[in-house]
Amino acid sequence: MASKKSFPQFIISIFSNKCPRCREGKLYKHNNPYNFKNNMEMNKECTSCGQATEIEVGFYYGTGYVSYGLSVAFSVATFVAWKVLIGMTFSVDDDRMLYWMATNITLLIVVQPILMRLSRTLWLGWFVSYEEDWKSNPIEKPERVVEGQMNNW
Repeated sequence: MASKKSFPQFIISIFSNKCPRCREGKLYKHNNPYNFKNNMEMNKECTSCGQATEIEVGFYYGTGYVSYGLSVAFSVATFVAWKVLIGMTFSVDDDRMLYWMATNITLLIVVQPILMRLSRTLWLGWFVSYEEDWKSNPIEKPERVVEGQMNNW
């Protein structure tokens, strides 16, 4: 009797950029987000289950809002960490607020490729639900219309 695979967690699959349907296949062609020539190049479909990564034209326009939210959350986290670890006052003589802002801007620039990928993976995960038995339920692919031909008209 084959052992049933344990249920992979949603958060782990998001951070590892896995398909939201099967949580096994890779979404991106290259694992390195700092490969700037190809860092956002996605597979047309999941390498394991065949789930399309671009559901419709312009599907990923909403990821700008997700990326903005992640950037704000990152900035709040760095602010809290800075305040707890280093301390901060809002007096005129204290430059620690300026140092935090410079550090935060630098960190945001460095982390931006990861946030962009994460926002795409989250966006796709909100519209494609996990299917535990995805091997038994393959995705039916629509017929492609070849230019100049009409299908069953």
